[in-house]
Amino acid sequence: MSATTTGIRVAALDDIPEGEGIAIDKAITGTADDIALLRDDDGSVWALDDTCTHADASLAEGWVENGHVECPLHSSKFCLKTGAVDGLPATKDACPHRIEVRDGDVFLFPGQRP
Repeated sequence: MSATTTGIRVAALDDIPEGEGIAIDKAITGTADDIALLRDDDGSVWALDDTCTHADASLAEGWVENGHVECPLHSSKFCLKTGAVDGLPATKDACPHRIEVRDGDVFLFPGQRP
């Protein structure tokens, strides 16, 4: 089975504290950008391209709460589910990626929309 059908195991769920994120290197994901795995304060996990669309900052280093991630550099906000901008100064949406949590592991489906 290919990674497009089974996903790529990129982390254990316990590797991602609630309200925080971790970056997965693009060498692992095969994507143009690193991928930020972001764990909301309700425990759900989401994946967005890691680089903020406004300035060169890591969304994995941002603040995650209430369905959004806030960029640590200029406080742009993005929807975890869709990547949509929900707070300036960013004006371009972030690219979301599908993930699945199975048996405590996080599987990424690069390029597939959630």
